Amino acid sequence: MRHVKSIVSVLAILTAGVATLSATESSPNMDDSVISMRVKSALIANDATKATQINVETHRGVVQLSGFVDSEAMRAAAASTAKNVTGVKQVQNKLMIRDANRTAGQAVDDTVIAAKVKGELAGKSGFSTATQVNVEVNSGIVELSGFVSNADERAKAASIARSVPGVKDVRNNIALKPAG
Repeated sequence: MRHVKSIVSVLAILTAGVATLSATESSPNMDDSVISMRVKSALIANDATKATQINVETHRGVVQLSGFVDSEAMRAAAASTAKNVTGVKQVQNKLMIRDANRTAGQAVDDTVIAAKVKGELAGKSGFSTATQVNVEVNSGIVELSGFVSNADERAKAASIARSVPGVKDVRNNIALKPAG
């Protein structure tokens, strides 16, 4: 398993290196996709984080970490790792601690709920929210994250998620795109 992690890490770093050709180290407005890739690569390389559990979104150098992780230590390690990446201006740590008592059946239910929420966002939102919002579910609790243009889009995404059967609660961690 360690070899697979090393291979994934090397591939991510190489991909980030290729993407860096279009954005220099000194660029004040480094491309957000390059920053996201660098953060993801750093998370992969850090044994204290499980990068596959962490969503990374970047808008104008502001990095948002979201998803469910296993412990507070992992949550803190992810934020610290992201803060140390070149080009990161700010880190919004929206990571939540996973329910340790979740059964295999609940995990399957969570996958179904996530798919339904994503489908509803795509079908009902009427704007680009569906592609800008990450949906994670743990024990019926839906976490929405990402960046949208205005408060109405943020509120509408939460309302849509709440309407999906099986959703126990919605944690709306969607941020407004930073100005500038």
